[in-house]
Amino acid sequence: MIFTCGGTAGHVNPALALAMLTKERRPDSEILFVGAHRGIEKQLIEAAGWPFRAVEVSNFHRSFQPKEIWHNIVSLKNFLCSPREARALLKEFPADLVVGTGGYASYPMIQAASKLGIPTAIHESNAIPGLTTKLLENHADLIMVGFEECRKNYRHPDKVLVTGTPVRGDFFLLTKKEARKKLGMDDGKPLIVSFFGSLGASEMNRQIARFLALEAKDGAPFHHVHGAGAIGWPHMNGYLSEAKADLSGTPELEVREYIQNMCELMRAADLVICRAGASTISELTALGVPAIIIPSPNVVGNHQEHNARVLADAGGAVMILEKDSSGQKLYDTSCDILRGQDRRKRMSAAMASLGSIDASEKIYGAVMDLCRSGQK
Repeated sequence: MIFTCGGTAGHVNPALALAMLTKERRPDSEILFVGAHRGIEKQLIEAAGWPFRAVEVSNFHRSFQPKEIWHNIVSLKNFLCSPREARALLKEFPADLVVGTGGYASYPMIQAASKLGIPTAIHESNAIPGLTTKLLENHADLIMVGFEECRKNYRHPDKVLVTGTPVRGDFFLLTKKEARKKLGMDDGKPLIVSFFGSLGASEMNRQIARFLALEAKDGAPFHHVHGAGAIGWPHMNGYLSEAKADLSGTPELEVREYIQNMCELMRAADLVICRAGASTISELTALGVPAIIIPSPNVVGNHQEHNARVLADAGGAVMILEKDSSGQKLYDTSCDILRGQDRRKRMSAAMASLGSIDASEKIYGAVMDLCRSGQK
């Protein structure tokens, strides 16, 4: 079996989860991951202990700057050469099934496998299909998506199966009560967890600094752990100073560069404030945690806003566009949710209704059925 993915951790993690389950159920399975030479996938996959091969493929930039034009010329060359590399790889590793989980790196492998009559499946984590998924729709035998609402976005809805998106099992090792006790946050105060990606986001870190200032002034009514991100961390003290946020007397309010124990904190959380990346969305829905979501305005196709809107329309989240957000608005919205038990319960139930804690099982069953069919 070949898994092909890349570009972001949100594309790689579902493939890793499915590979682990496949090896657990079928120890004799031979599994190979294929991605791009310079993508994040190589690091993540090799760190997880799986064999990795690369094809020469790169994305296209939407800019007419001279260096971007040159990048796109190289990408076009790679695009034309990558099918040959993919066919050679399939000859060397004659897979019974090729599964793509997103990112431009999955395009040549799925296309080549389809032309060779090898069963193919793709999993799309985002509510709106990305460019690669759109290009591959005619080549895939099966398209797996996170939510029922996604089906309408495909030209061939008969190929679409709603499976959810796999979430790491670490998130379910503890109950919420056990997680709160382990964290030392079982004093009855609600817990807010906020983060905007591993690198951080400068504007949102500024807003969270103002949010923390309001919490400190109000006597720290909540536990609040904020992950500033690697790029945001060096500036966080400046943002706190600018907001006049003195956290020295409020141990309930904590700012970190990176949240290492995310599984425990997300499990214990009463409210999460975050972006709307595919992995985060799948974790929120699987855990049934209410959220305030501020979609990133800097992603191709505005897919984060589409992701967030699915949760907001269902009642599990409040979506606030970054241009409309502020520290005061985030604080007021958090208070409304956390001080209203009925609202919090309704949001939690709505979020959980969208989740799938057995997504890996559903995907595994679907691709094994496809593999057994062995026909186009």
